[in-house]
Amino acid sequence: MSSVTYTITKERELVSLTREILKIFPVRVFALSGDLGAGKTTMIRYFCKALSVEDIVQSPTFSLINEYRSAWGPVYHMDLYRIEQPEEVFDFGYEEYFYSGNYCFVEWPEIIEDLLPAKTAWIRISDEGSGHRKIIVTFDKNT
Repeated sequence: MSSVTYTITKERELVSLTREILKIFPVRVFALSGDLGAGKTTMIRYFCKALSVEDIVQSPTFSLINEYRSAWGPVYHMDLYRIEQPEEVFDFGYEEYFYSGNYCFVEWPEIIEDLLPAKTAWIRISDEGSGHRKIIVTFDKNT
């Protein structure tokens, strides 16, 4: 299991951090967890910026999935906050997104943890107070 911990104090630090994470972790699916307001959507905005997304990046809380255009092809952004049962993701064909080879960022992934691909980078964001965020990225390179 490979894990890297970062601490940031300013949002602008996400510019270089997200680029670094995309380089270090050779995956296309990123599962972001953290409390409400921890910065999951904000971090996904910076991932999308690093991937040259042309669209406005906003949380798909009600639509569940947003698709953005990028130089790398489609980028998928899922927000599973409103999902109550794991089976609900079968209704929108989650496998097509996760196994498409395109980048996929998932907020509130805990409910479908067993359905995510083995090669998923897990990002845990926690508010440490005073504007500090601790970001732990975990990936099992043996899978």
